[in-house]
Amino acid sequence: MASPLLPPTLRAQFPILAQTIHGQPLAYLDNAATTQTPLAVQQVLQQFEQHDRANIHRGVHSLSQRATDAFDSARATLKAFVGAGQQHELVFTSGTTEALNLVAWGLWAGGPGHAWLRPGDRIISTALEHHANLVPWQHAARMSGAELVVLRPDAAGRITEATLAAALTPHTRVLALTATANASGERPPYEALLAQAQAVGALTVLDAAQAVAHAMPALADLACDFMAFSGHKMYGPMGTGALVGRRAALERLYPLRLGGDMVEDVSCERALYAGLPARLEGGTPNVAGAVGLAAAADFITGIGRSSIDAHIHHLRAQAVAGLQALGGVTVLAPHAVDAALVSFVVQDVHPHDIGTLLDERGIAVRTGHHCAQPLHDHLGLGPTTRASFALYNTPDEVQRLLDGVAHALKVLR
Repeated sequence: MASPLLPPTLRAQFPILAQTIHGQPLAYLDNAATTQTPLAVQQVLQQFEQHDRANIHRGVHSLSQRATDAFDSARATLKAFVGAGQQHELVFTSGTTEALNLVAWGLWAGGPGHAWLRPGDRIISTALEHHANLVPWQHAARMSGAELVVLRPDAAGRITEATLAAALTPHTRVLALTATANASGERPPYEALLAQAQAVGALTVLDAAQAVAHAMPALADLACDFMAFSGHKMYGPMGTGALVGRRAALERLYPLRLGGDMVEDVSCERALYAGLPARLEGGTPNVAGAVGLAAAADFITGIGRSSIDAHIHHLRAQAVAGLQALGGVTVLAPHAVDAALVSFVVQDVHPHDIGTLLDERGIAVRTGHHCAQPLHDHLGLGPTTRASFALYNTPDEVQRLLDGVAHALKVLR
């Protein structure tokens, strides 16, 4: 089956891919860590910096007004991109990590009578999570006196509805869940899991960093109170991202940053906080980054998420089949056909050595625990090598990966 996209044509939008590494054409297969940005996004960033750069919400001059309009327009574009409804608001952040910390901090801070989390409450997360959706909840549990329960996947790396049902109690106040595990590609049935948790009165948190650029359900169709994502996973600028949530849920959060532009009125003794979203966006925002992030969303929409997914899934299937044909190679979550990545381990060979030999052939992959050490420890496989795919990758690059791994095995064994 041929891929529905024509990456060679699209690659012209990504000048960084035209370079050589160690004399070999670059095959960039580290997209789960950071995707590259197309010219369409770079040009929007350049346009803003050269013509509209100014602080927002603070000036009556033309540049400030233009910058404010661009910032507000970016918010509207991104809300539409994720399928937010009238009940939702979007808060700009530096990325998924800040967004998740904003939620975890905001639910225990604020003092007695104001915090959502209290002693005896239960927070549920999973061992599939990136550290950014686990460590903040560990801290929130310590600070609030709540109990943190971490759901362990089965031997295949799956979290099921039955797994969650066994952990839910009337004291469950939060479920924090990934939409796609960045270390294995596992896609838990998050639609059903979120609904299960919401049914017992818990607030639900979805880490969509690895999913938002793909064909996922509209936020308005999910039982989701908070959803976090990053720009650098969706062909956008680094240091950008958002927390999108139900307004009623966002109102529960104590602000993470106190100061400029998040206040309505201030005296020497007290401050009146502004309404959403400003209340959660203290300080000068990354206005150019927000504009660039919206441009990335438009770029994805213009190509079509379903077309991008079909192409990426085609590459992933090719990689899984080729890796499984190599002796001594174990692929994590081979059943995760909707994933945009493939992680694998090789018996008696360290992934850093594989990554180094692949780099000598111009192939960029990620090695290690991928900020998901609990999952690796649970599966007992140790660190892995991860190849991850984007719309500009080609079947030829996947074949180069397979040939490179086969060569590495000969050298290292």
